[in-house]
Amino acid sequence: MNASQPSRPPLQPIPKRRVIPRPKRHLRQRSYQVMALETTAKIAVNLAISAAAVSALIQLVPYYSMQQDRLREVRTEVKLMEERVDSLQKEFNRNFDPHQANSIRQQQAYRFDPNQLPVVFVNRDGKEVEVLELLP
Repeated sequence: MNASQPSRPPLQPIPKRRVIPRPKRHLRQRSYQVMALETTAKIAVNLAISAAAVSALIQLVPYYSMQQDRLREVRTEVKLMEERVDSLQKEFNRNFDPHQANSIRQQQAYRFDPNQLPVVFVNRDGKEVEVLELLP
């Protein structure tokens, strides 16, 4: 009986786990309310931004159509001016062409070479219509 016993550390009482108190029901409901409020605020802000964007687009549509009309007018005027510039350029080139100097002089002064005869077309009303030059 005097046998030696294996040495064991003295037994200590097992510490009890500390119980974490669960959140109470009203705290959970409060967190859900906060999340709902936050989500509602986000949706409201997004709706406000969307409304502002739609309003801006609605205001831009008439401006855009007005600009398109002005652009069409400008293009039409440019086309007319290009035609006028082309005709003036042709006339300028013709006026400064030395080969056509005599015909231009005759045309502007209504004078003809002695060997040419003018032909005048007259309407029934007696109005002069056109003067042509014929070579003999």
